[in-house]
Amino acid sequence: MKHPAELALHQYLEHATRGNTSMSPETIKQIGDDVMAAAQRQFGGGNKRDKFTLRMSNVGRPTCQLWYEKNKPEVAIPLPTTFVMNMMIGDIVEAVFKGILTEAGVSYEDTDKVSLDLGDDSVSGSYDLIIDGAVDDIKSASDWSYRNKFESYDSLASGDGFGYVAQLAGYAKASGKKAGGWWVVNKANGQFKYVPATGLDIDKEVSQIKDTVQTVKENKFERCFEPVPETFRGKPTGNKVLNDGCKFCSYRFDCWDSLTELPAVKSQAKNPPTVAYVELAKEYMNG
Repeated sequence: MKHPAELALHQYLEHATRGNTSMSPETIKQIGDDVMAAAQRQFGGGNKRDKFTLRMSNVGRPTCQLWYEKNKPEVAIPLPTTFVMNMMIGDIVEAVFKGILTEAGVSYEDTDKVSLDLGDDSVSGSYDLIIDGAVDDIKSASDWSYRNKFESYDSLASGDGFGYVAQLAGYAKASGKKAGGWWVVNKANGQFKYVPATGLDIDKEVSQIKDTVQTVKENKFERCFEPVPETFRGKPTGNKVLNDGCKFCSYRFDCWDSLTELPAVKSQAKNPPTVAYVELAKEYMNG
């Protein structure tokens, strides 16, 4: 366990599994109020998802993606019909997790809006909670993300396309607190863990946030990632595939007009994996 509160949470849940716990009416009401607020936010209308503004939750994303969000939001891959439900699940997880913290006797400061002063600019957002003087975020994750992306701070920081590291650093700087880490809940099975932000350099991240804000203001497009050569059994195929940094970008097809997603051209598997090709060698074109 990597946080003192983890033991208290597991003890409470162990007792709950045996039917030996109760939850106060105040905590139940707070969970209900938080879920109702989330339902209004996600389903109540007026949520302008395409209105661009820099905020803590997106300022750590690649600047090329931010350019698209600002200038060409209409070319984004349409959000799946599961998007709002997935967001709602995350809100429910956060509400219940905070309720369990309360009943487990863990003291925390609840969410609050903060603004990061960058001189001529500022970026705002709302942190999830503060425990023992450190800002923490609560994340719900798929089973793969739970086991891989959130395996450690290093694994998260090495492929942080969603900007979670910058987000936490911004909250910490703006609130005058330490950067704690992430409480991560596996949506597949209810497992949870704490991933401490060990090694996070707040000042370095804030400097990068300043650079991002300036780049967005200058409004010049430049790709952040280049395609990488494809290999098969250690040998190059002559093809180039989409960089991992682009794989979850909603604007990848407009950014790379040659992009095509095909079964791996060299694979001999019955059900070959789908690969995002940016360049195909002549021998692989037209089947």
